Amino acid sequence: METEGSVAAHYTHGSLEAAILDALAKSGIEIDILTSVDLAPIDEFHIGGRQATADLAGQLGIEAGAHLLDIGCGLGGASRYFAQQFGCRVTGIDLTEEYVTTAQSLARRVGLDAQVSYRQGSALDLPFGPAWFDGAYMIHVGMNIAGKGELFTAVRRVLKPDGVFAIYDVMRDSGDGALSYPVPWAATADISFVDSPAIYRRQLEGAGFRIEKERNRREFARDFFAQMRARVAQTGGPPPLGIHLLMGASAAQKIVNMVDNIERRLIAPVEIIARAN
Repeated sequence: METEGSVAAHYTHGSLEAAILDALAKSGIEIDILTSVDLAPIDEFHIGGRQATADLAGQLGIEAGAHLLDIGCGLGGASRYFAQQFGCRVTGIDLTEEYVTTAQSLARRVGLDAQVSYRQGSALDLPFGPAWFDGAYMIHVGMNIAGKGELFTAVRRVLKPDGVFAIYDVMRDSGDGALSYPVPWAATADISFVDSPAIYRRQLEGAGFRIEKERNRREFARDFFAQMRARVAQTGGPPPLGIHLLMGASAAQKIVNMVDNIERRLIAPVEIIARAN
């Protein structure tokens, strides 16, 4: 699909693993004895970082040995957190081939490659059998997918009955108006598909899910970006290792625009936790 190709191109860095290893070295981190905590500043590419992942995961009741699907896994930060924290297995899928190969390499480096695995592919055409997974989650993914109903139907097919499906996406908030671009997930509106929580709920229910929880995390996001600005002001610039490496030369403008969109109440990060009927 043309849109999926554009999305993959948006996220492709070109020499991502080398850039991460270089930034780790500049941060004084020994790359031969890496931990998932060392990687958290770069591989949690979403509002709130590791704290947001932990906040979402803590609500899901994940049992040791469960098999989870990470949709839009990126560099695999969330998958490695879930695997290490809960003793579960995680399979990640992502459109961007470079993200998948880098995720695999980082998993080996932190000794989690027996619990996590990654595949390049589309969330709209999941290459797994019916009722394959005990649960699934996606973190800052839906903003690049227009067909939410098609996505949720695909997820429902591969989930076991009563399997949990957790979403943490940037969604439309209460304000009206056009978003400012570029933002981390899109340079222009062409690949940006930010929908309201109401649309998510309706499409989830239509795909065979029941909604258990919903939480708007706007204030959490505002605090997160305020703390980020304070750190940058104190140090005079971003640290060597951080999500700015993933966003390229326009990283600062993307963050400024996202904060502006949040302040104008055009967007907010929202959690939705659903369960398969």
